[in-house]
Amino acid sequence: IVPGGGLSSIGKWVSSRKKFFIPVKVLSRKFRGKFLYYLKQLYNENKLNFYGSQQYLYNDNEFENLLSSIYSKEWVVYCKPPFKKAACVVEYLGRYTHKVAISNNRIINIENGNVTFRWRDYKESSKCKLMTISSDEFIRRFLIHILPSGFMKIRHYGLLGNRNKTTKLKLCKYLT
Repeated sequence: IVPGGGLSSIGKWVSSRKKFFIPVKVLSRKFRGKFLYYLKQLYNENKLNFYGSQQYLYNDNEFENLLSSIYSKEWVVYCKPPFKKAACVVEYLGRYTHKVAISNNRIINIENGNVTFRWRDYKESSKCKLMTISSDEFIRRFLIHILPSGFMKIRHYGLLGNRNKTTKLKLCKYLT
């Protein structure tokens, strides 16, 4: 989350321009470049593991081919328009930061070592569909959403950073 303004050097609130952030296309390409740069770095340091049908990526040529095909595609970074009120921000963040990867009401059936659950296909106008996968694959996918020890879901910077948050936010509220 990026605030639509900030404090000047003299402590005065300065609002941003209406379209203050990076254009989506530029941000998408920057993110793609950074992501693939660091992915390649991890590969070169032998810090990536490939399992099952992905083991062919241990071959340098295959991995380079994959990177080339990924780099040639356009990536989309989602940029949501500014929120109207702070309450809207809290509601939006709550959906992503304080929930599990899949809620119980989306799980339809568990039997014979398979799990059937409901999901949204955004390529087909957000149509609800059912998917059945093995319980091992379901657990694998679920565990991908658990952060490793020491990682944080949300990091705060600038006005929201812990060092001066209390005093800076009070000042921002007073000035707006």
